[in-house]
Amino acid sequence: MESTGTSHAPALQRGLALLQALATRPNGATQSDLAIQLKLPQTAVHRIALALEHLGYIQKHPATRTLRVTHKLLLLGQPHSGGRSLIEACMPSMREILELTNETTQLCVLAEAQCVILEQLPSRHPFKYVVDLGSRAPTQCCAPGKAMLAFLPEPELNAALDQLTFQAFTPNSILSAEALLPELERIRKAGYALDLAEHFEGIHCIAAPLLDAHGRPFAAITIAGPSSRIPKSAFERWGRAIAETAADAALQFQL
Repeated sequence: MESTGTSHAPALQRGLALLQALATRPNGATQSDLAIQLKLPQTAVHRIALALEHLGYIQKHPATRTLRVTHKLLLLGQPHSGGRSLIEACMPSMREILELTNETTQLCVLAEAQCVILEQLPSRHPFKYVVDLGSRAPTQCCAPGKAMLAFLPEPELNAALDQLTFQAFTPNSILSAEALLPELERIRKAGYALDLAEHFEGIHCIAAPLLDAHGRPFAAITIAGPSSRIPKSAFERWGRAIAETAADAALQFQL
């Protein structure tokens, strides 16, 4: 008779529990923190962490020794195209956008109702906006997050809205679901999203979603830089170009 319950694959269960714990802690956690949270011996956490680090699903900060999930874990939830990763499929389109705008170009996905940076090509300007890969941004206050939210099916959108924590990062931050919904409707009509210094003062972003064959978003491509170099006069021209290039990236990934 086949066994059931917690006796089933305990090592796998512990590994998944550790990944789930780290997924809710964007700044990472130490092995001691994880041992306390998961109620496991530190030796067990150390052994599991070593295995997951070897497989590339978590990484250890060399100075703080904290553990955090890598983009490899985030990609597990995305559709796959043969042997190509999402990053590989999108890189030509990202280079095209960088060539057009000269601004930092990023590839993002949704995870736990947050926008996560998977890859970026830095701006060619001496002064540029760059972030650590794996960084998370509040979905309602960044262009790629809003671009993906706008095209979610209604049940998924409602679930995502329930998870958002609205707070004022700048005077332009969106502070409620009621204020966000009209913005999402505008994004659906235009095909691209804007961040008007909603997360960081003086930083503008323009993003477009990558949609699958059913019109569901699985990623977004964005540019980010100083508002002086991404002025309102460039929004429509660059927004349409980014939307077209993101659509091509989505098609290339699904071929």
